[in-house]
Amino acid sequence: MEQGAAKKPTIGIVGGGQLGRMLTQAALPLGFSVVVVDPSQNCPAHQVGAAEITGNLYDQAALHELAKRSDVITVEIEHLDTLVLEALEKEGAVIHPAPATVRLIQDKYLQKVFLREHSVPVADFTEVNSTQDAEKALKAFDDKMLLKTRHGAYDGRGNMVVSSPADIKKAFELFDGKALYAEAFVPFERELAVMVGRSTSGDVQAYPVVQTIHQRNICVEVLSPAPVSKTVAQKTHTLAVTVANLLKGAGMYGIEMFLTPSGEVLVNEIAPRVHNSGHHTIEGNRTSQFEQHIRAITDLPLGGTSLTAPATVMVNILGERNGETQVKGLGDALAIPDVHVHLYGKSPTKIDRKMGHLTATADTLEAARRNARAARKALDI
Repeated sequence: MEQGAAKKPTIGIVGGGQLGRMLTQAALPLGFSVVVVDPSQNCPAHQVGAAEITGNLYDQAALHELAKRSDVITVEIEHLDTLVLEALEKEGAVIHPAPATVRLIQDKYLQKVFLREHSVPVADFTEVNSTQDAEKALKAFDDKMLLKTRHGAYDGRGNMVVSSPADIKKAFELFDGKALYAEAFVPFERELAVMVGRSTSGDVQAYPVVQTIHQRNICVEVLSPAPVSKTVAQKTHTLAVTVANLLKGAGMYGIEMFLTPSGEVLVNEIAPRVHNSGHHTIEGNRTSQFEQHIRAITDLPLGGTSLTAPATVMVNILGERNGETQVKGLGDALAIPDVHVHLYGKSPTKIDRKMGHLTATADTLEAARRNARAARKALDI
């Protein structure tokens, strides 16, 4: 994309939350303007320089306005109106990743069907349309499985582990009216992830594999590089690049995986965007995932992904109360060596709401984790 002096090329983002904020922070120094669609006035992306169209992510008028004002459109979340985006694409809008890719990933069942059809290893799964279907699946999956909603789930919301007909009944009550599927329970050893960037020219750069650690189904820590063998790291890297290359459109893709005790690697989910598994790259890698995404969708050369330090640990800053956002302890956190704090400008604070993240770099994962945890303990938000 040529950058003329008269008008800065404009990147449109569907969503102006923390991911839109960090994409904006990466795009502006490269000479781009940014405009976002977001339901919240003065959203996190607007606070750091993005123009804002106020509207929900299914607002057709807002999305059409975004297309008019943008040279290229991207997304910070997959829960949006892909039919409108596909229509805009047919009218000539440049959209990355492809709306068809986002639509595929929106439906977790179809996502798994797609992966299995392309011989990508995944946990066994089956469609579920009734409690009878679920009970049959439970027997087939050795009396323990997950019932998952096909659409709209995130941070573990929309998933339930079931091991009895009574659990199935509870799940159907909890997910009343929602399309479901069943997935075999995987007794994994670690959860791994690889961020992969692909440009409009087809160039690919994958980041080193990381370990993600979850509590209450929410990512709380990311360890980079993952403490796994070279064989597992290479297997994971190869699988992630294979999956990313199956998808249409440029940008960052987050490939989340399970490592089983036998050393098998299974793909769990795909994110067609920058992702929590890659926040550490701002300090921990030569090119952040956010800058890489901007480069990829505008067909600039992709940046290097090598580590800038032997170890980096990212800790999410999750809300621990409900109420007005008040940041305390920032100075104490930043006094810890090689700690970096990123606050997202959200208000109010809510329990488990992602209010920010911090990273710590060090010579070992143990030291980085110790410093990151100490910094998180110092912060109150």
